[in-house]
Amino acid sequence: MPRGKYVNHKGRNRNFTNPEELEAQRKKDEEEKKWRKTREQGSDDDDDDDEDNEDGEDDDSDESDSGDENAKGAQSVIQIQNPNRVAKKSHRKVDEVDEDEEPQLTRREKEELDKQRAAAAYQKRHAEGKTAQAKADLARLAIIKQHRAEAAARREAEKKDKEAKTKSGAS
Repeated sequence: MPRGKYVNHKGRNRNFTNPEELEAQRKKDEEEKKWRKTREQGSDDDDDDDEDNEDGEDDDSDESDSGDENAKGAQSVIQIQNPNRVAKKSHRKVDEVDEDEEPQLTRREKEELDKQRAAAAYQKRHAEGKTAQAKADLARLAIIKQHRAEAAARREAEKKDKEAKTKSGAS
């Protein structure tokens, strides 16, 4: 096995394609062309100029001259009636323009506003103590307060014991 990125082909045996394989490939290609041609004839009975092109190249020079200049592909042939497609007027009169009309928000802007509203609502509920996290925090705070109160009571008791011992030891 040679080392490195490039392989040297000198001194190797030459591989030739089998003539039977070449003939089989040629027959297969001819059958595909015939099948495509019959398929095009079945679907395009009124378009006979497409049948002359067997190699798949489109001859749209005469169609583009007669059709719309801006139309691409089959748009010049097929009339599209898409209800979702909105044809915008390029010019609007001053009377038609609404001054109080709000600018339309994009999807990202709407999502950002929804996110901010949700965060504000969560903060409000958290401040009221209605969220699970707030309940856990309040429970933890209650336990800490209880421990601190017990520790303060213990310190007071120890302080009183020391004072009592010092008074009893001094007298």
